[in-house]
Amino acid sequence: MNLAESPLQWLRARGHVDARQFEAGERLRGDYEMAAIGPRVTMRWDPAPRAPGRRSAPEPMDPTLAQIAAKRRFDAAIGIAGRGLADILWRVVCAGEGLSDAERALGWPSRAGKLVLCLALDRLADHYGLP
Repeated sequence: MNLAESPLQWLRARGHVDARQFEAGERLRGDYEMAAIGPRVTMRWDPAPRAPGRRSAPEPMDPTLAQIAAKRRFDAAIGIAGRGLADILWRVVCAGEGLSDAERALGWPSRAGKLVLCLALDRLADHYGLP
């Protein structure tokens, strides 16, 4: 994701989220990306499996420990956010949807998304122990 196009970066640049909320969102997004949870948008370049008995390259490795740890941190953070708040966090911070698109998708009234997102980011910042 290009940070210049990130909805969270856009909100931060205009003073709609504070530094603490922004840092919490960036940690969540970082764990989301590290865990490789999102859908693949390009071709996988892993070597194709070969027929048994032929010499072949080693099988692709299992997910790294870093990916597993990031997935656990992401799941814990989303769990702490709770129902309702996790939806807006995922849509805006991880999927990169704009607030108006997220509000429409969730069936919320206009301008409700910013308030709920700020509440979710505050809860996330508390979870991460940010000052």
